[in-house]
Amino acid sequence: MNCGNCCFVTSPLVSGNSNFCSGLISAKNSHFQGQQQKLRAVSLRSRFHVDNAPSFGKNSTLIRCVASQEKVASPPMEKLKFLTEKLALDVQEKYGTPSYVYDLKSLKEQAKSALNFPNAYGLTARFAMKAAPNAAILKIFSSMGMHFDASSGYEVRRAIAAGVEPFKISLSTQELPSDFAELLDLGIEINACSLSQMERIGVACPGSKIGVRFNPGVGSGGTAKTNVGGPSASFGIWHELLPDVKRICSEYDLTVVRIHTHIGSGSDPAIWQRVAGLSLNLCREFDTVMTLNLGGGYKVGRALGEKTTDLQVVGEPVKVVFEQFAEETNRKLHLEIEPGTFMVANTCSLVSTVQDMTTTGKDGYDFLKLDTGMTELLRPSLYGSNHPIVVVPKGREEDSIGEYVVVGHCCESGDLISCEPDDASALQARKMARTVRGDVCVIEGVGAYCSSMSAKNYNSFPEAAELLVDEAGELHLIRERQEIQDMWKYERPLPSGVL
Repeated sequence: MNCGNCCFVTSPLVSGNSNFCSGLISAKNSHFQGQQQKLRAVSLRSRFHVDNAPSFGKNSTLIRCVASQEKVASPPMEKLKFLTEKLALDVQEKYGTPSYVYDLKSLKEQAKSALNFPNAYGLTARFAMKAAPNAAILKIFSSMGMHFDASSGYEVRRAIAAGVEPFKISLSTQELPSDFAELLDLGIEINACSLSQMERIGVACPGSKIGVRFNPGVGSGGTAKTNVGGPSASFGIWHELLPDVKRICSEYDLTVVRIHTHIGSGSDPAIWQRVAGLSLNLCREFDTVMTLNLGGGYKVGRALGEKTTDLQVVGEPVKVVFEQFAEETNRKLHLEIEPGTFMVANTCSLVSTVQDMTTTGKDGYDFLKLDTGMTELLRPSLYGSNHPIVVVPKGREEDSIGEYVVVGHCCESGDLISCEPDDASALQARKMARTVRGDVCVIEGVGAYCSSMSAKNYNSFPEAAELLVDEAGELHLIRERQEIQDMWKYERPLPSGVL
């Protein structure tokens, strides 16, 4: 039996008239019973349509997985976060859709919160720029005293191009850039994330001061895909390889001045605090270390009922263990943190247009088809992330409420925006204003890992525009919409005679 969209079961017992079975099909046949667990993995909510299928071989039966689910209660109706209905309609009219809209007031508030993280002997708050690398955002944070965490050599160059001073940039990367020696000369701080990276730095720049990123043996994330610690993660140097780290330092006269750990995005605060203790133990192994970088990964609630980490609450116990470390070692460590999602998740809205609607009948769903999707918002498809969705009626008052499944514009079954939390393939109908084609649809909580992490240009849709609303309510264009010809700008024709 192979189950993708269909299951082919070779069994004489599953035959007869076509019918629908709720849940799993029961059978006493030992062969079929042996396949039930495989069927269960398809979807506990699915129904299976059973047909005779003699064309697939004697006694074969075709089981089609029907795209229907048991109805579940819709979540509470969401409201706009910082946009007004008028401003959302203005974005559609003046700049077109889809467009990201960032809120200056919210960005400043998040920066102030990060800069006030509890600390004992000094703090550097670094914005993990991979979350939202637009130059305007980097400049806002830099002007407020934020530093930056880069995840590639290209992000380093992008930050410098945006006007960020090199001494404000730290690089922790899975791929050490070929120009790392030049970056060190510029004043970029580099955290070696593997033994190989340490050796390359040692060969090219002996006697350098470096940071070392360790995998402390513990990980935590909002999903398995955002967990970057523990034995299943490739990030950082496994903590049991400490003797090798010391050997390389001795061989190339490298001085470890900074220890770095990061366990995941959306991590459990209790585990994050535990890792702080483990990381301090690593600091004990190097009397030259004066800075401990604990990464980021603080939980952010986007939808109603979801919780956001209180930095004051999670930070106070960390401050205490830093003070205890100082009493024991006479070393007052400087603290670094690297929030990304926390800084920008709820500071941006994606303004789109309802460009089509369809239904699958009274026992199915009503669908809204937007002019955006995984080309701007990949997180639901990738992680099963839950984003609030609000419809703004255009040109009318609307008191009626509808329930809709919201999907994107890509020719891709996985382009589902209103999925159930943590289940990218499960449909979830959402309550919102009764909708007609042409209405504005605002997707909230898209500031982090959306414009910077999406299926850009899939189906050849151009990149969306990015806007910023200032504290006076005025809109400013901070990234133009991509011109269609830019998608093939760097393509080159084949030489004559090749075809």
